[in-house]
Amino acid sequence: MEKIVVGFIRSPEGEAALSKAIDEAKLRQAQLIVVHSMYGGRREEETEVLAYRQELDAVDAKLTEEGVNHTMHEYVRGLSPSEDLTRTAKEVDADLIVIGLRRRTPTGKFLLGSNAQEILLDADCPVLAVKAAK
Repeated sequence: MEKIVVGFIRSPEGEAALSKAIDEAKLRQAQLIVVHSMYGGRREEETEVLAYRQELDAVDAKLTEEGVNHTMHEYVRGLSPSEDLTRTAKEVDADLIVIGLRRRTPTGKFLLGSNAQEILLDADCPVLAVKAAK
């Protein structure tokens, strides 16, 4: 069975990546591995962690309801999101990684975000980069 890894973050880019990853998982009859990564360690992040947990629970319920074979991974181990995504993809022998990209100005398009760049350079499998709707 194919495996697709998607990074989850509460943002238009994160929603676009998740939506495309769900479509790809259904199309390929693949297992979807949803990864959320936080550095952790700061006390003020507690509220943010709880908000993400609620959102991840909602994503888990949605995937179950839609019949998508999936697993959820939430990491707070001090790695960057790009490290968590590429490491997870390698561990599960993923066939595809799906990431979201921010829309940028013409000058900003010259450079991708650092996480996106690292994933594209370090991944051992194809990477599908998705832009959020305008």
